Amino acid sequence: MKRLTGLTLALALGFGLIVGGCATAPQTDMSADDMVQEAKKNVCEITVAEAKELLDKGEHLFLDCREPKEYKMGHVPGAMNIPRGLLEFQIEKKVPDKNGNLVIYCKSGGRGCLSACTLCRMGYKNVKNMAGGWKAWEKAEYPIE
Repeated sequence: MKRLTGLTLALALGFGLIVGGCATAPQTDMSADDMVQEAKKNVCEITVAEAKELLDKGEHLFLDCREPKEYKMGHVPGAMNIPRGLLEFQIEKKVPDKNGNLVIYCKSGGRGCLSACTLCRMGYKNVKNMAGGWKAWEKAEYPIE
C-alpha cells in the first residue's frame, strides 16, 4: 500500500507541476503602457489617413473595440462594435472569416493595439490597428456616424 501511495503522490506532484507551471513561472511586472508597446511589435499599425483610404475602398471591416457608450457617441461609418473585454467571446460569431480584412480602433490606440494582437493570436490574418484611434479620426475631421 505504501508503494501505491508513493506512486500516487509522485503522479499528483508531477501533474501539479505541469498544471500549475504558469502560476509558478517567473512573472514580469509590466504596466499597461509596457503591454501596448510589446503588442505594437507584433501588429500592423496604419495611419488614420491610410484607414480612411481603406474605408473609402470598402474592402475592410472596421471594428470599434471601445465600450458601447463610447461607440454610441460617434464611430467610423459602418464600424462594428465589440468591446475589448468581450472580443475573444464574440469575434468568431460576428466575424467568422479569419482571412477578412479588419481595421481595429479604440479611443487613442492602446486598446486597439492590444485587441489587434489578440485577434492575430486567435488566427485572424489581416488585422490592422488604426494608430491614434478615434481621437485621430475626429481630429482629421473624417466622416462620423
